[in-house]
Amino acid sequence: MFDSLSDRLGNVFDSLRGRGALKEDDVRAAMREVRIALLEADVALPVVRRFIDKVTEAAIGTEVLRSVTPGQQVVKIVNDALVEMLGGEDGDGAAAAKLDLEAKPPVVIMMVGLQGSGKTTSTAKIAKRLKETEGKKVMMASLDVNRPAAQEQLAVLGEQAGVATLPIIAGQQPVDIANRAISAAKLQSFDVLMLDTAGRLHVDEALMAEMKAVASVSAPKEVLLVVDSLTGQDAVNVAQSFTGEVPLTGVVLTRMDGDARGGAALSMRAVTGKPIKFAGTGEKLDAIEPFVPSRVANRILGMGDIVSMVEKAAASVKEEDAERLAKKMAAGKFDLDDLRMQLQQMTKMGGLGMIAQMMPGMKKAKQAMQSSGMDDRVLLRMDAIISSMTPKERANPALLNAKRKKRVAAGSGTQVQDVNKVLKMHQEMSKAMKQIKKMGGLKGLGALFGKGGLDAAMPGLGGGMGGAGGGMPGLGGGAGGLPPDLANLLNKK
Repeated sequence: MFDSLSDRLGNVFDSLRGRGALKEDDVRAAMREVRIALLEADVALPVVRRFIDKVTEAAIGTEVLRSVTPGQQVVKIVNDALVEMLGGEDGDGAAAAKLDLEAKPPVVIMMVGLQGSGKTTSTAKIAKRLKETEGKKVMMASLDVNRPAAQEQLAVLGEQAGVATLPIIAGQQPVDIANRAISAAKLQSFDVLMLDTAGRLHVDEALMAEMKAVASVSAPKEVLLVVDSLTGQDAVNVAQSFTGEVPLTGVVLTRMDGDARGGAALSMRAVTGKPIKFAGTGEKLDAIEPFVPSRVANRILGMGDIVSMVEKAAASVKEEDAERLAKKMAAGKFDLDDLRMQLQQMTKMGGLGMIAQMMPGMKKAKQAMQSSGMDDRVLLRMDAIISSMTPKERANPALLNAKRKKRVAAGSGTQVQDVNKVLKMHQEMSKAMKQIKKMGGLKGLGALFGKGGLDAAMPGLGGGMGGAGGGMPGLGGGAGGLPPDLANLLNKK
């Protein structure tokens, strides 16, 4: 979403970093470029003004201009201001705004917003997340009697997510459905009740009257406004309208993975005064993540988001698979089934583009990938090539002679050269595994980094060779997920 804004800001800060000293005029000229970048990203004008004034005041201070690295100081000031603008006030930018579930069950969460903003899908996503990450017993109820098949849609999503939904009674009105849902949730001892309310094509009196009527009978603990990031500045106008009528407690931004300019996300907190609690990042029911201001600011400024990437890796890597791979690696073994497992895990994490977006300093690499036409289809082709091999060939790639390679290429719809590339990748990774074994296995490798071992050297990437610590196998182009520098070290003769 923030690619265009990130590119513009990156160019501004590159010019600042390249100078040994800064004058006040240099800072003000840079801030003019930042202002233009934010306005082009569709950030609300009052928000831009406040942001630029605050950053300029801090950046022209004596301690910055006389600093050894003034350019870096300005970047830090902009980063801190971005975090605050996104909702990370009082130093809590590294934490997501959590749902308030501290009340007598069932805790009611009411979802509001315009039609087409993604309310129903977001309801199911949040319900699934509450069930799986917080162990809550959740029920969903659709109060949308206007849109055809809206209630049926929530029922289908409930089945997919493994979350209970209120049975549909044709002809029942929203307030009556809400009352029935609350009674059913109490009788069946549900922890959380999620009410998916009806939307309209625009904000009108009928919509607000219905919202207020439902809120009065259900007394929701959370009222979440769902807005579509792709609607840009209009999303901010919608948020303002709802803020004046309904007691909002938070915002859910959908389609954060789209090609919107990002203005809605940057303006929403300042305009509504309410935190952005979740961001939808795709169509699948698990494609939602807590909105953490500091992480989003880091992505905008091209600093990457290692924490989110590690969380995605931990969620996509099964513990038993990681344990099995760790044992094989410790023994210096690494076959094509292991390589295929790593490729599949990369796909689950969002593919090459998502990984490059979250890795610090990978901005140019991502651009190179796009210009060369390299995308996630590469991972799928490699998976198809390995899947076209027999179990014996995957366990022992040495069996793959010219005739067998032709068969594998024909079976996967690729060329023999593509098969050779996969085999070469496996060969290099297998060689690195054997080098690790010679160094004393994973324990010996960890000793390179002192008493803290590998976990101390790479926080969050411990078990980084695919171990049970939830590392990231296959990233970095080296041995089982080692960072590039370490991978190069191991591959030196």
